[in-house]
Amino acid sequence: MTAEALPAELRRAIVQIARTPRLLVACDYDGTLAPITANPDEARARPESVGALRSLAGLHETTAAVISGRALRDLATLSRLPAEVHLVGSHGSEFDIGFVHELDAGARRLHRDLETELERLIGGAPGVTLEVKPASIAVHVRRADHEVGRQILAEVHSGPSKWDGVSTTDGKEVVELSVVQTDKGKALDTLRHQVGATAAVFLGDDVTDEKVFARLTGPDLGVKVGDGESLAQYRVPDTVDVATILAFMLEERRNWLYGEQSPPIERLSMLACERSVALLTPDAKLTWLCHPGPDAPAVFADLLGGPAAGHFTINPHRNGLPLGQRYLPNTMTVETRWSRLLVTDYLEPESPMHRTDLVRVISGEATASVVFAPRPEFGGVPVRLLQEEDGLRVLGTSEPFVLRAPGVQWEITSDGLHDTATALVQPAPGKPVVLELRCGTTELGPHELPELDRRARAGEYWSTWATTLKLPSVEPELVTRSALTLRGLVDVETGGIMAAATTSLPEEIGGVRNWDYRYCWVRDGAMTARELVELGSLEEADGFLRWLHGVLSTLAGPERLHPLYTLAGTQLGAEAVIDSLPGYKGSRPVRVGNLANHQVQLDVFGPVVELVVTLAEARGGLRDQDWQMVRAMAEAVKRRWNEPDHGIWEERHMPRHRVYSRVMCWVTLDRAIRLAEVYDRQVPNGWAELREEIATDVLTHGWNAEVQAFTTAYDGTDLDAASLFVGLSGLLDPQDERFQSTVTAIESELRSGSTVYRYRRDDGLPGDEGGFHLCAAWMIEAYLLTGRRTEAQELFEQLVDAAGPTGLLPEQYDPIAERSLGNHPQAYSHIGLARCARLLAG
Repeated sequence: MTAEALPAELRRAIVQIARTPRLLVACDYDGTLAPITANPDEARARPESVGALRSLAGLHETTAAVISGRALRDLATLSRLPAEVHLVGSHGSEFDIGFVHELDAGARRLHRDLETELERLIGGAPGVTLEVKPASIAVHVRRADHEVGRQILAEVHSGPSKWDGVSTTDGKEVVELSVVQTDKGKALDTLRHQVGATAAVFLGDDVTDEKVFARLTGPDLGVKVGDGESLAQYRVPDTVDVATILAFMLEERRNWLYGEQSPPIERLSMLACERSVALLTPDAKLTWLCHPGPDAPAVFADLLGGPAAGHFTINPHRNGLPLGQRYLPNTMTVETRWSRLLVTDYLEPESPMHRTDLVRVISGEATASVVFAPRPEFGGVPVRLLQEEDGLRVLGTSEPFVLRAPGVQWEITSDGLHDTATALVQPAPGKPVVLELRCGTTELGPHELPELDRRARAGEYWSTWATTLKLPSVEPELVTRSALTLRGLVDVETGGIMAAATTSLPEEIGGVRNWDYRYCWVRDGAMTARELVELGSLEEADGFLRWLHGVLSTLAGPERLHPLYTLAGTQLGAEAVIDSLPGYKGSRPVRVGNLANHQVQLDVFGPVVELVVTLAEARGGLRDQDWQMVRAMAEAVKRRWNEPDHGIWEERHMPRHRVYSRVMCWVTLDRAIRLAEVYDRQVPNGWAELREEIATDVLTHGWNAEVQAFTTAYDGTDLDAASLFVGLSGLLDPQDERFQSTVTAIESELRSGSTVYRYRRDDGLPGDEGGFHLCAAWMIEAYLLTGRRTEAQELFEQLVDAAGPTGLLPEQYDPIAERSLGNHPQAYSHIGLARCARLLAG
């Protein structure tokens, strides 16, 4: 029997509850898992049900249990269920998970009296048996003559069942007397509390199961098996259907938790405009879009939660694999092609401030299937879709959303919480189908420009900028794509620059190292802006420094800077977890916000001052306001340079005296002095002396003779790729043996094939992570500085090979599993690739 045989409403309910953060699945045994038999000792559970329960119990954040009236010992012997499935016997009097009811002396005495009285009542009547359990006694009359059975049960009810301290539970041709106050409903509540379930499913056939159905509330799901009145919301005929339900629930739960169809991270392509980004899968599914900005809640979060979290999918009606996906040259417009179908996607530039407009053009000859399933607020807001002549309105959200789709006939369905619209569309030569998602407006009318003009305008917005770049002779097309990606991470209005376009793409599949990078780190933003200046574009640096001046204007001084802010330059809210999303390939939790906001990171001043130096060189002059900021940052270093901090990697351990942070403090003073000398500014007293003091401190305390390398920090022997900056920054001559030895040590311990790990130490978090593309770029630069050009070229080629088919790089690469990891696309990775191409070309 397949899931399609189940009632449609029940299937929808199973799909819904399978997506709860922590699920409890519980069943009765006789009549539910096992068919009713004349001899109860021969009741065997259906193998399909046992297998499904076992598999459910093995899933993340999922508990499976059997709650039966049988004695726990008999239940365990008969069911042969594995240890992963919790067993509860005697209607909740006996648990297998460590809290069996202990009987006091009075209860034990009452139990003995009950047994004596019940033996007297049945008097050896044929077919009537007593089942003595640790806290109860059941009287079975199934095999007795009908009239005899009725008489015995009547005497039990009029006699011992009325005794003080006795709890009575009636079943089919059985009555059970317990000396503890319990029932199956209370047993389910006990389990629910024990495992912290956010929703529970219960399947049962007996009248005793009604105590459970009566306790189900909210998202819970109750299924009655067989005939008879019931409080359960749903009903199925027999135990065959139970097996089907459990198998379907397993499939839905597994798919929701682990997203087995998730595309490789590096194969995702990014759309961008001045203030927003979106991600497409290789088969043209819009899998990620946030509004009203890229650091706002997601409208489409399929990337982290599968289709239930929202998606906008276009593909051929008759299944076909895409032939490929590409960016139109020098643009952020993406084409996805099948043999007779082409989907063209772009975010409109130069739209009003509060708007995010996505245009999707379907051309070719094949019929296309379209699924529009918006899920604002990470799917936390119920959504209704209203069809009008020109498209769809999204109802029930604080932000307005519409989909302009003139002439398209939609079929709108609901899963009880959200609406989804589907349609078949037929493009024709010269007559493409145009779909326009408009976030932030209720306007469904036609645009003032034809779509072809708008597409050309969107392309020119990027290509005009790209033609101004100064590209290296090494990998010029890939560097152009890196530059476009970096610019796509810039919020043009505020000047803030995202570290990456996403949150919670994992550093380990199935792990917990999942962070939100949709904010502006002072360090990352400065590094991004500086690389764009090196490539010939100054406006992003101007915007970022304007953003930073705005942030600094709210502080007493640069030493009060937080490591990161929102793109608008405001403080982040608290880090939180979106429990309703299972994460990319089951990698939970999904986080919003970032606790690193509260850390001390003393290295941030160095990259900012280096940006000012590079921008002044490109412009041929130093602005007074930038010089004042550099002075303030140098003074902040003067006050705080010798403090421990959390460092560039934001470890959630105690602060340490880190080599990289000290080197960046030295860089702050060194570049500040250089600026003063070149642009005729006065060098305050003590700067030169402090620069020398910090250098001496690093060279004395950062070098570890035992490992023959500059280590992570002054207090250990562990290595860190960031310590390469002792030489990369110029603090130490790259020809110095200590730097060359450090390169060799870091290569030996941290490089693995095509990648370089940040470190190998215990950083206080469970699990592992991949190597960092940025660290590989640092190693390439270190190879060049130490005369190892061939090795630099080889590692650079491996870095290039790690890019996805459209040229994008996430944060990390796992050389063992050979897959990409981390948020995507990542500014650090593209900075590293572009810089290495320039250095190799130089």
